[in-house]
Amino acid sequence: MSQAKIEEHKRAVTATAAQQSDNIAHALAGAGGGILSMILTYPLITLSTRAQVESKRAHSTTTDAIRRIVQREGVSGLYSGLESALFGISVTNFVYYYWYEWTRSAFEKAAAKAARASTKLTTAESMIAGAIAGSATVLLTNPIWVVNTRMTARKSESDEPALPGAAKKTKASTISTLLDLLRQEGPKALFAGVLPALVLVINPILQYTIFEQLKNVVERRRRMTPKDAFYLGALGKILATSITYPYITVKSRMHVASKDGPKETLNGSLKRIIKEEGYVGLYKGKLRP
Repeated sequence: MSQAKIEEHKRAVTATAAQQSDNIAHALAGAGGGILSMILTYPLITLSTRAQVESKRAHSTTTDAIRRIVQREGVSGLYSGLESALFGISVTNFVYYYWYEWTRSAFEKAAAKAARASTKLTTAESMIAGAIAGSATVLLTNPIWVVNTRMTARKSESDEPALPGAAKKTKASTISTLLDLLRQEGPKALFAGVLPALVLVINPILQYTIFEQLKNVVERRRRMTPKDAFYLGALGKILATSITYPYITVKSRMHVASKDGPKETLNGSLKRIIKEEGYVGLYKGKLRP
């Protein structure tokens, strides 16, 4: 091998290592940010998840829901499953950002080889990168979220008060919940709700598309400001979540469905919820007064 080829090989190895390091840095940053936001918003996530799976109390207000949980389980009830959620969000964000950066890098290298004027990702390439990263994340982390949803939605064993003198029941840990799930329902239960979760991969794609379209409208009139970007991003997220929220509800219910309960398809679950609870049943936990 000539000296020139050796040097070229060294440069390629160095570039690959640098890219790998950059991917991991983005992944770690995403994981850290996810942990912080999860800690700050977890009581709201608990309320939303319980609203999605507890159909009997569909019309209770946020205040009533908080009061009921605190009376029955204490303030810690608002943080049921936090341990698994923190682990889940750190793994989820790490996997997502790592795969997104890896896919983005692959597209940029392809653009450079094709001698394209700009190696920046096009809108379509950004969507594809997001879809690939999202799908990989769902398949790898769904078991974590099944366990978390079970812990979050579970009541403190029963609504009925314990008998006088009876030993206080302890809450199950993440590991015990996982082991009980495997023992009673088998490994297949860890992938309950994976189909609606894969459908939800389109959420960030919709958000990005809505944001870009709104940005184009603004830029035709005036220059975009950081404040505009913030509000348009928030509006894009609200609209995207409104469109995909029924699948979040179905996913949560599939996560807590019993092994002995009826096995339903994605469309079957949607139809049953609409039939029994109306269209409002698909949006439980989204808008609570």
